[in-house]
Amino acid sequence: MSNEKEYALSFFHKYLTVWVALCILTGIGLGAAFPQAARFLNSLTVAQVNIPVALFLFAMMYPIMVQIDFKEVGNAVKAPKPVLLTLVVNWGIKPFTMFFFAWLFMRVLWAPFLDGALAGEYIAGMILLGIAPCTAMVLVWSYLARGFMGLTLVMVAVNSLTMLALYAPLGNFLLGVADIGVPFLTIFLSVLLYVGVSLVAGYFSRTRLLKTKGAAWYETVFLKHMGTISIVALLLTLIFLFMLQGGVILSYPLIVVMIAVPLVIQTLFIFGLGYGAAKLIGLRYEEAAPSAMIGASNHFEVAIATAVTLFGLTSGAALSTVVGVLIEVPLMLALVRICLRTRRFFPALRREDS
Repeated sequence: MSNEKEYALSFFHKYLTVWVALCILTGIGLGAAFPQAARFLNSLTVAQVNIPVALFLFAMMYPIMVQIDFKEVGNAVKAPKPVLLTLVVNWGIKPFTMFFFAWLFMRVLWAPFLDGALAGEYIAGMILLGIAPCTAMVLVWSYLARGFMGLTLVMVAVNSLTMLALYAPLGNFLLGVADIGVPFLTIFLSVLLYVGVSLVAGYFSRTRLLKTKGAAWYETVFLKHMGTISIVALLLTLIFLFMLQGGVILSYPLIVVMIAVPLVIQTLFIFGLGYGAAKLIGLRYEEAAPSAMIGASNHFEVAIATAVTLFGLTSGAALSTVVGVLIEVPLMLALVRICLRTRRFFPALRREDS
């Protein structure tokens, strides 16, 4: 009870979904009004990793990294159950449930309204999303849900390495493609730029400033507005992403809805499965929240790059991955709120234990 204020959302955070919706609309509007600018910005890539997006994500991740006590990472390694749970859900269950929901909707429920070949491409794009668990944005979701950030970092590292090993074989198996050319350099660079650079910068900033300025200054001055900076960077990232992809969404509004439905169901199903399993195996709330969210969210940057590589920029597969971007942030924000409202059903937080 005494810590309830610690978890109360500020006005800015409370209506974050509204700001997200406004940023999505702004991005789509800018992309429609200035298509040449959008195409130019979209071309600023290295190994299909968009450099402006990487810079925006650094601005989003760095304020979170400097708030992490990196000693927590060692504590997380000593408690492997949450990491094992994410590995089972992300690689043993999630790809196959995504395949099922994609097939059910595209080949059965929506079949009378879709061209058969395009339906196959939509399925392919959804599969590529399903085999790419989140390795960057989950840090934002865990932070907003007051999760154990040391554990989140460990899960990001483990799932990033696992993705390098399993993304191609799973894609090959589920897509039924004889030779799937997954861009490993894209996966490596995206993890390095989106997570690695901000992690190193955050670690050295925290270590240096605590040593030179002291803990009191660090907590009350340096960290004072870091949470707000991270959220503003998130909103700017959304404007940029939808400036790049908004034209596709405007061109196929009905198809977007038809793709979004199974993606939303998949996200809710995987979150519920992970969150429920975390409760059953006795995880604390701060462990359960990020464990469930890393499976529910997707590494859409890698999925988009792979879809474009395999099927082309204007393909149905690429469109499916873009829809993944559309639903990702609003849906994950809703799951953050669910986590915060249900934390009382889990064992007490470590902070409260003390």
